[in-house]
Amino acid sequence: MEEKEQPKGGPHFVGKKDELIEVKQSFITLEGRDILVIYHQGVFYALDAYCYHAGGLLLNGDIEDIDGKMCIICPKHKYKLSLAKGECLYKGCNPKEKPPVPRWFSKGVKQRIHTVTETNEDVYVKLSEDTSWIESDFYQGEDGKVERAKTEKE
Repeated sequence: MEEKEQPKGGPHFVGKKDELIEVKQSFITLEGRDILVIYHQGVFYALDAYCYHAGGLLLNGDIEDIDGKMCIICPKHKYKLSLAKGECLYKGCNPKEKPPVPRWFSKGVKQRIHTVTETNEDVYVKLSEDTSWIESDFYQGEDGKVERAKTEKE
């Protein structure tokens, strides 16, 4: 979907609810930022379109429930990113536990999340206003675009 002239800051119209539900995942550029709008189990989510880890395109990544959190699985390296908060989850053991039991842990917020709203069957995204650095920001900038281009050739 092409970006129409909309004021900076949004919220930006990204599509009709029924159309977005049908396609499930949509790649959209808003204010020069590539984002992914996802519809899964009755909820819309929006997040940066490239995985924070190596810039892999998240479009068409599988969605799974991991430890009670809906996550998209990066097709490139299988990183698990929560749709609601942008946390990266991993499975590990605490070696101090006897016996060690594998469980899910968070690496913290790594993927920038954006706000989705609905009005009269129209869906809007407001880009995150959080000014702190989040690792997925790198792949939205010029240096990140160069890195993405290199890895796409691999």
